[in-house]
Amino acid sequence: MPDHLVGGTLVIAPDVAQEAAKAEGLVRRLTSHSASHGVDGLARFLLRSEAIASSRIEGLQTSPQQVALAELAVHDPGVSRGFTATAALVANNVKALRQAVTELVAVESVSVADVVALHTALLPEERHHGLREVQNWVGGGNWHPLDAEFVPPPPGHVQPLMDDLVSYINMAEHSPLIQATLAHAQFETIHPFTDGNGRVGRALIHTVLARRGLTPHAILPISLVLLTRSDAYVDGLTAYRHAGEPGSAESQRGTNAWLRVFLAATSTAVEQAERFADELSELHDQWLARHRRFRESQGLRPMPRTDSAVARLLNLLPAVPLVTARTVQCLLSITHPAARQALEELAGAGILYPKQVERNTTGYLAREIFDLLTLTERRLASTRWDTRESPPGRIVPARPQR
Repeated sequence: MPDHLVGGTLVIAPDVAQEAAKAEGLVRRLTSHSASHGVDGLARFLLRSEAIASSRIEGLQTSPQQVALAELAVHDPGVSRGFTATAALVANNVKALRQAVTELVAVESVSVADVVALHTALLPEERHHGLREVQNWVGGGNWHPLDAEFVPPPPGHVQPLMDDLVSYINMAEHSPLIQATLAHAQFETIHPFTDGNGRVGRALIHTVLARRGLTPHAILPISLVLLTRSDAYVDGLTAYRHAGEPGSAESQRGTNAWLRVFLAATSTAVEQAERFADELSELHDQWLARHRRFRESQGLRPMPRTDSAVARLLNLLPAVPLVTARTVQCLLSITHPAARQALEELAGAGILYPKQVERNTTGYLAREIFDLLTLTERRLASTRWDTRESPPGRIVPARPQR
């Protein structure tokens, strides 16, 4: 049974406060990254990586291409096959995370109903929407919690604990990172839903950081780091959950232990995100050069207008690395012929690759985005964040072959 967050008596240890200040400085540096095409492309790329990694923590294994196909099916009725049920679930996580950093950031105050809506977006087919009315547990058997690793509060306590949590999220009692860290641990301790708690709880991290203005443009790949440091992640949450009486020395030690785990993961996530940003910027520069050479070979002006369909589509590819003419038409609010022309031009430049996704539907694939996603996941599966120094410590996609 967790203590309420509002009106708590947390005393942050000096080393934790210093680590929080350092981590927040790193985050602010990331959001002002000088990628030539702006941080929006970086944010979209990182959002996809974070959503897929958060799903992997829950055991949902699928490829980024499968997820992209499932996302495509939402916007293009011509695409209905070629992806697994797991890919559809992970695509919902991408949608839920996007909702967490847009809709929940825009509201004046976050409500319990907003968090429930986030859960519904994540698991639209779930039979039990809304706060749980049954006892649940983590680990152990399916029939009783006697061997469980963790048993959250009884259902009668869920509503008041969630009311306290959203009140805390709407306050600014602590710095943004401290607030996000505590809100995540509190949510996971309440475990308010019958399923999807991990993914919703990790999405709320980004809700807090975006609402407080710390990450207005970029999504930290925290889940990728926590996936590699899963033992430390569980140990940190366990320390938070066994924190003794409110305000006691044991309580303070447990909470500070959790803060150290999360803040260390945040610093690593920022350092890796800056590397992603550099790689994404380099790839974008390669695309521009490739596109310029193609246009010159066709007798066209080297650079298209910045507001042209083809230029706008090029900047969208980190967010939508698999598209059809119909989806481009909707995304850019242009005609079908204009969408087709932009796709064919980028295909001619060797930036997009045609792929038959249905009998009468052609998709266009930005392979290098998927390659970058794969290499990123492989690197962050290494305990040293470099596969040359230590191999991936879990199942990861094979290295891209070209």
